Order: sequence, then structure tokens, then C-alpha cells
Amino acid sequence: MIIASSIVLIITSLLMVVLVLMHKGKGGGLSDMFGGGVSSSLGGSSVVERNLDRLTVGVGVVWFASIVVLGLLFKHKGVG
Repeated sequence: MIIASSIVLIITSLLMVVLVLMHKGKGGGLSDMFGGGVSSSLGGSSVVERNLDRLTVGVGVVWFASIVVLGLLFKHKGVG
């Protein structure tokens, strides 16, 4: 069970990094340095952006839950 939870944590961590980097920059910062500020904003959030937000939140919830499960498993096993 610990190995499975660890694998889920690793996969969700990598997904979180990718999903956060896919978000459109809201102005300033590193996204402008790499050309993120050049794209024109059309005013509102598109369906793709909203779905990306939902996916990021969902992966974040799974990531958080896997951390809690690993903490409980390690506490139950007596490690640490």
C-alpha cells in the first residue's frame, strides 16, 4: 500500500508541475520573459482554460490525499 501511494504521489506531483506550467500567465513575471506576454488576451476565460483549472484542482486534491494517506500509513507502521 505504501508503494502504491508513493507511485500515485510521484505521478500527481509530475502532473501538477506540467499543469501549472500550462496555465496562461496573468501578467508580469517569468511568463513574459519567455514570450507569454506576447499573446493577445480575448477578455474572458475560454472553455479550455476552465477545464485546465478544473483538472489542476482535481489533481491537486488527489496529490493532497496521497500525502495524507502516506502520512497515516507511515504513522501506523511506526516509521519516523
